[in-house]
Amino acid sequence: MTAKTGLQALLRPEDSVLVLIDHQPFQFANLHSHEPGLIVNNVVGLAKAAKAFKVPTILTTVLEERGGYLIKSLQDVFPEQKPINRTFINTWEDRRVVEAVAKTGRKQLVLAALWTEICLAMPAIHALADGYDVFIVTDASGGVSAEAHDMAIRRMVAAGAVPITWLAVTSEWQRDWAREDSVAALAEILGGHGGGSGIAFAWEMQLLAARER
Repeated sequence: MTAKTGLQALLRPEDSVLVLIDHQPFQFANLHSHEPGLIVNNVVGLAKAAKAFKVPTILTTVLEERGGYLIKSLQDVFPEQKPINRTFINTWEDRRVVEAVAKTGRKQLVLAALWTEICLAMPAIHALADGYDVFIVTDASGGVSAEAHDMAIRRMVAAGAVPITWLAVTSEWQRDWAREDSVAALAEILGGHGGGSGIAFAWEMQLLAARER
């Protein structure tokens, strides 16, 4: 199970696999725990970070012929990847998803989904029983109400999942600013999706550039 303290409790890009579940128009239509645009911003930022850190990412939808395709801004991060379209409400009951995760050989399972109380809670609780360290990205997920989202997070935490926000995920993957290979990509992601943090970071970069002139 997930280490609670120490370095092993933190995410590592080489041990992580990301599964993004059901960020589709139908799901957004009844999203009331968060402002929908915020979830779009956060999940796209998370997806871009996964790509920058070479974290395998699995996209999945449920009944896309009725619920709609994955939102374009998210699909555009992985234009060649076709989401796994399921009938199971619980993603972890679809063997294609489970096998795709297992094939990576990674045990830090990072999940984000719409809705939190159903499409996130079910696979998170299920995957914990299979020995995965499950991290739930709370601000790239959302429910039909604030209460539904909150109760689901509490339930998953009680089961052993680790709640985390998308910026915290990216920070743990980066870990050290001396890892220069990913700094430029991370700076671009923060600038586009990091809100006030992105604005502040862009200002810092301007200051550094001015000093180097």
